[in-house]
Amino acid sequence: MNSENSEYSQDSQDSHNFAVPESVLPLVVRIERAEPPGRTDALETAARAVLVLLDDARSRGDGEWARAVHDWQDARIRKVVRRARGGPWRKAEALPGITVRGESAEVRVFPPVPLDGWPKELSVLQVSGTELDDDKPPAAPSPQAPVLWLNPELTMSAGKTMAQAGHAAQLAWWELDEDERAAWRDSGFALSVRRAETEQWHELIASGLPLVRDAGFTEIAPGPTVVAEGGLRVCPLRRERRP
Repeated sequence: MNSENSEYSQDSQDSHNFAVPESVLPLVVRIERAEPPGRTDALETAARAVLVLLDDARSRGDGEWARAVHDWQDARIRKVVRRARGGPWRKAEALPGITVRGESAEVRVFPPVPLDGWPKELSVLQVSGTELDDDKPPAAPSPQAPVLWLNPELTMSAGKTMAQAGHAAQLAWWELDEDERAAWRDSGFALSVRRAETEQWHELIASGLPLVRDAGFTEIAPGPTVVAEGGLRVCPLRRERRP
């Protein structure tokens, strides 16, 4: 299993059907050699890409992706981030999926595929080389939109972190009713990804907010990685789920 393959577990996932054949959500980040995206922008764009796919009409009801998305969410949630540029990126864009663009980042998300059933155009893409940097420290996040807070005690590759941010966005989405989801959609799925301060992190993991716990298959030991904190205007998240 590659280092950008990320799986999470959480308390409420115990009711999921692990007998369902497992699948994975592929995400491909465009990294051109001359102009790579900024790290924070890539993380935020990946998180939004997951939300855009979940919200897409093709993923719901009788949509063409609905069965694949349902079965994927009914088992262990896995996401894999790979990179592409030039011709391979154009081939990836030709497959059914959605490209989400940030300030400098482009991430294409695809409907879930079986673990051993990747399209050839995606299976040949590299999983290494997704390390990215920010030119300058990111600005303070807006309190109006949700913030996906990263565990400050962990060091993860950009690909691994993109998958973790996607997990956190998905947990936040599951917490919302239809009106709250519509408001988030109308905002363009506004969100921020930031590294928490140590004291803040320990408060967050005890808050009852949606918490990603990585299964520990790659890069890091099992444990908490991201907490999703709601915004004042969009994506309100309650803190009373845990003592």
